[in-house]
Amino acid sequence: MTSRIAFLTAKFAAAVATACAFALPLGAAHADDSLERVKAKGSIAIGIAGDFPPYAFVGPDFKPSGLEIDLANHVAGKLGVQPRLVTVTNPNRIPYLQTGKIDVIISTLGKNPEREQVIDFGSSYAPFFQAVYGPKSLSIETVEDLAGKTAAVTRGTIQDDLITQIAPKTLRIHRFEDDASTMQAFASGQTQLLVTAASVADTVITKHPKLNAEYKLPLKDSPNFIGVRKGEHALRERLNAIILEAKEDGTLEALSQKWLGRGTGDLPL
Repeated sequence: MTSRIAFLTAKFAAAVATACAFALPLGAAHADDSLERVKAKGSIAIGIAGDFPPYAFVGPDFKPSGLEIDLANHVAGKLGVQPRLVTVTNPNRIPYLQTGKIDVIISTLGKNPEREQVIDFGSSYAPFFQAVYGPKSLSIETVEDLAGKTAAVTRGTIQDDLITQIAPKTLRIHRFEDDASTMQAFASGQTQLLVTAASVADTVITKHPKLNAEYKLPLKDSPNFIGVRKGEHALRERLNAIILEAKEDGTLEALSQKWLGRGTGDLPL
């Protein structure tokens, strides 16, 4: 009886050892080598917006320009690899990431619970905001300074709701049916102020430099975050370190001032 128990014990131990031997390579195959893969191929595929100024757009020289283009090049440089910019849209940027067409998203990506279920988020790097814009000659420092002014806004938008909630009673709000009409009203002098998102304001400021328009007051901030594939912690942690360094050395602040006309504010890192 004793010898049979010893035999069964030895047999069980051998089976466990065999199972472990097969398990080791399997575990190794699933190790997170995301950062090393990027370094090994010598490039990083970054999903960027195609036409969303001032974050990403094609400049007069037919080259990609914008805050996120500058950041993409900065990130690739810190990783020691070449940037490969891939144009994405809002609907396809996450599928592109999941299927390996890109390694990272830097494309005005906001964080929400639904997206957190399918991708991992890195640090935020820039604000995305709705704001009040106006000529530099007009002093607007607080909400109270809007009193007695006129403002153009697109009907039914987030910025319409926001300005309605905070506006002094004497602010005359002119509502238009689309962004093009809203921009035209401001550009033609129908209103003193423009209430819109940063991307729309940039179009007006760029096309109508004689307006001498600038950012005046924030209405809502919604930061942009870097996105990576689920479980790619090594790459995410390295990207987070690069963003943290860029925040501390003033790189992010400089990019925000250059492209958005305002500072980064309190970004969640």
